Parts: sequence; structure tokens; C-alpha cells
Amino acid sequence: MSEVRLQLILARAGVASRRAAERFIADGRVSVNGVVVRELGAKADPDADRIAVDGRLVAEREPNATIALHKPDAVVTTMDDPGGRECVSAIVSSEPYRLVPVGRLDYHSEGLLLLSNDGALINRLLHPRHHVPKAYAVEVPGEPTDATLEILRNGVALEDGPSRPADVRVLETDGRRTWLEIVVREGRNRLVRRMLDAVGHPARRVVRTRFGSIALGALRPGQYRYLSKRELRDLYALSGLDAGVLQTSAAGSPGSPGVLGVPRRGRGRIPGLETSDPKARRRVRSRGLGPRRGG
Repeated sequence: MSEVRLQLILARAGVASRRAAERFIADGRVSVNGVVVRELGAKADPDADRIAVDGRLVAEREPNATIALHKPDAVVTTMDDPGGRECVSAIVSSEPYRLVPVGRLDYHSEGLLLLSNDGALINRLLHPRHHVPKAYAVEVPGEPTDATLEILRNGVALEDGPSRPADVRVLETDGRRTWLEIVVREGRNRLVRRMLDAVGHPARRVVRTRFGSIALGALRPGQYRYLSKRELRDLYALSGLDAGVLQTSAAGSPGSPGVLGVPRRGRGRIPGLETSDPKARRRVRSRGLGPRRGG
């Protein structure tokens, strides 16, 4: 594995948040192969180097494990929060691995969040050059026009540069509100919300339904599951990694059956995830526009 910044290694190992890890380094509490490191830009190889905080090893190799979690609303996608808000780490605290989020979901965004201890996989999935697709079901007020949908598909002017082309289709609408499916291939902060703000249809609800080849499926808020070996192989292929290095473990191994976690009350159905009953389908007027250019 290539070298990674020390603060990122510590954060992904669940030792501390990235900012707290930077303080650890500056205070001389972190060592690499027995040598104290104080430089914030210092890097190390988590698979080859002996990394320790206060003399305790934190980068010891453990079996690779990756899970899919349905992140509830009002949960922070970090390992700890100075403000005392609930973090995703609390939901998976009973698992025996140092799982960390693969990217982020906003505080009020819901849906699929991958957590893993596989540093190589995390780096590849988050690297911009791989353009891993992420799908969202989004509720917006009103009914976006075809012209507005084309703007979303072709790229929206944002303060940090235009968004990349996206796949956009209408899942359902009743004229007063509309559910869109938006598939993006970049990881900028609050990207989907900012795109919709820019076209005058601010998101009321954002639910990630797919990350690469992994789907949210029937997971309820607060529930999670280990990915199957087939799902892991697909993720490795998408990331350009050798699936031959996949490991299993005795407790909660990849491919373990069943759904874990305590389900929570959700915020209602998510179009595109489940088939609604016939009465519900008659209450909406669907304009099922499929993906156009820019996908």
C-alpha cells in the first residue's frame, strides 16, 4: 500500500478525528517505527510501518472488513464529535474492527454509508480519478422543468467550479413535490444539495441509495450488514484492486448472513427503493425520465 498522511491513518484507525490526530502529532505523541514524528505532512504505510500513539500500536494489521450502514438522519459521519452529537461510530461500536466511514454523508442526509478498515479500498473509492458513482433519491419542492433537469445533467455552476455531468431522472411527482434520482461521480462537500439550491429546488430530503456497486436495499435506518464476498470483489474491481487479497475473519466475517443493528423510525418511504402499493402509485403522476447525455 502507498504511504498516507499520518493524521488520516489515525483517523481511519478510529484513534481520533483528523483534527485531534493532528494535535497528537504536534504534541509528539505519535511515532513511526520507534521515531517520534511531529511534522503534520508526514506520511507512513499503515501496512508496513509500526505506528503508535503514546507507545501503543494503532496500525496493527487486522482482517479486512467492510459493512453497509443505513445512516439515520441527525447522525454525524465522524468517529467523534466535539459538540456531543451522535456519530456513526456509536452505531457500529459492538463490531470488533476499527471501522471508519468511506467518505461522508451530511448530518441530515440519510442512506447508504460504507464503513471499512481496508485502507487501500477506502483510498481507491474516494480518489477522484476513479469517478465512483453515487446515487441519491432526493425530495424537492415543486416540479423541476425539463430545462432545469438538463442543467443538472450537464453541470451546474457552483462557487468551487461547475459540477460534473450527472444522471438525473424523475422518480415521481404530484406537482407540489418531486422525487429525483441523481447519480454523481465526484465527492465534493454537500454537492447534491448545492446543485439543487443553484437551480431553485432546495433539497428537503437526501437519501443515498447506492455507492458504486453496493445498494442500500432493505436496510432500515440504524441497521447494517457485512458485504458479501461477491460484493467485495465487485468493489475491488471497480477500484482497480486485486480481489485475491480479500481476507475473512471469525467474528462478523465478510459474507456473514443477517442484518445487524437496531432499526430506527424512518422519515417515510423512499421512492426507487421499494415498490409502492397500487393506491400510492395512482396518487402520483410519474414522469419517469431516464438518464440522458452526461451520465
